[in-house]
Amino acid sequence: MKLNLVRRYLVSIILLLGFGFGGYKWGVYTVESRYQDNSMVDTRVMNEVLLRLKKNYLKPEDIKADQLMYGAAMGMTESLKDPYTAFFPPIENARSKEDLRGEFGGVGIQLGFVEKTLAVMTPLKDSPAMKAGLKAGDLILKIVDEKENISKDTGGLAIDEAVNLIRGEKGTEVKLTIFRETEKQSREVTLVRDVINVPSMELEWLDNNRVAHIRINKFGEKTLPEWEKIVSEVKAKGAKGVILDVRNNPGGYLERAVELGSEFVSDGVIVKQKDRNKTEVGSVNRQGKLIGIPLVVLINRGSASASEILAGALSERLGTKLIGEKSFGKGTVQDAQEIGDGSSLHVTVAEWLLPSGRSIHGNGLEPDVKVEYVYDEKNPKADNQLDKALEVLKGLVAPVAKK
Repeated sequence: MKLNLVRRYLVSIILLLGFGFGGYKWGVYTVESRYQDNSMVDTRVMNEVLLRLKKNYLKPEDIKADQLMYGAAMGMTESLKDPYTAFFPPIENARSKEDLRGEFGGVGIQLGFVEKTLAVMTPLKDSPAMKAGLKAGDLILKIVDEKENISKDTGGLAIDEAVNLIRGEKGTEVKLTIFRETEKQSREVTLVRDVINVPSMELEWLDNNRVAHIRINKFGEKTLPEWEKIVSEVKAKGAKGVILDVRNNPGGYLERAVELGSEFVSDGVIVKQKDRNKTEVGSVNRQGKLIGIPLVVLINRGSASASEILAGALSERLGTKLIGEKSFGKGTVQDAQEIGDGSSLHVTVAEWLLPSGRSIHGNGLEPDVKVEYVYDEKNPKADNQLDKALEVLKGLVAPVAKK
């Protein structure tokens, strides 16, 4: 089967639900009494439906009270037609917290699609998947977890569903039916889950160690200490320029984006946040160590939320060139409210604005240099967007070197 990637839209395990809950609650958002009224949902209809289901449904043993309750809660949020205001049952809520921590039980693969079939995009280093020999481009045809009584073909399966099936407790087994282009038939691979620790960012040196390529995968709990470690190395090695890569970064904590933006911007506004009644300003909050260094930013359709805020702020405040593809366009803030049974409610409470006051929601960021990603079957590690970013950056570094 020819591997034709529609785009390099790598929806990684740690980023799966980021688009739904990537917002950061800036400060403590309280629902004041003036926003409340005495209207309540009339539950008589729901109770009537429940009674009729119990009386008439073909398989009454399948009627689970908690599933009906969570389904009703999800229906309430879905009725608002806002994809970011959502109810997360306990399992999904736990997954979201794992994503932001960057630590979970799993097999260590980034998931995506190859010709509409679930596939391995990248096996993570030293993970069970890599040790078992899985490779980028391997198609995943079936997922089996005998302990959980799961046997699921992946046709039509959404990525978040696949993640829920593949993740699990350390030491347990999951079996994946794999098809590889170079092999004649599919085969089953048994993987033993382990604790997967995924860094929120990675550093790669380019152009004979002159250029630092910093890929930021998300803005999570570990982002700031990881960032400070990378900045120390960038300074110590005397980097001549930086490529900041937020492709496929669905966001996370906005505070992290402000902190990283402050590394390059000396003062002033990074982001604005507008709720029902007021607009707050997020300004430079630390002494930057990379101020003045030549910089370009890579974005694509997987760049959303806080990653768009960072890229947009650098573009507006410093004139930084954005390279790649138009970003996703997610510019609203969600307040994650925990509910006693382990579930949570994520409510859109505000809108993020760029320093100029421009909204990115539904619009996204347009790149200054548009480059569509082209997958190279002969060299899967090739990255034409990164190559272009390096070319543009060299044009900024060279004039400085001549002075």
